[in-house]
Amino acid sequence: MPKIKTNRGAAKRFRRTANGGFKRGQSHHRHILTKKSAKRKRQLVTIERIADADQRSVRRLLPFV
Repeated sequence: MPKIKTNRGAAKRFRRTANGGFKRGQSHHRHILTKKSAKRKRQLVTIERIADADQRSVRRLLPFV
């Protein structure tokens, strides 16, 4: 049996929560910020939880997290 590898792209995007779920950052907050309103940029800072429908896929990408 080969070793199971962690998906490195997913490891950089998702973190495990204390209750066993996953959290993620919002997209669209890296560049081209001048045209976005202050309210929109402020709301993009928040950390979101992964949807229940996506939990299984993320768990499969991150077997050791």
